[in-house]
Amino acid sequence: MKVIINGEPREVSARTVFALLEELGLPPGRIVVEQNAAIVRRDAYQDAPVREGDILELVRIVGGG
Repeated sequence: MKVIINGEPREVSARTVFALLEELGLPPGRIVVEQNAAIVRRDAYQDAPVREGDILELVRIVGGG
């Protein structure tokens, strides 16, 4: 299905946010996901559906000092 990830059109097969992160090789515990202008709670990644046309922003959390 076609979605927009960080402003770029992508073709993905994942049906949940968790599966999408796995498909992209991203660690779910270190990524904040915004889906259609709403933040997805990390504990909901496994159940949050990804649908055709979704607009997703994926932000990696990086520690620093």
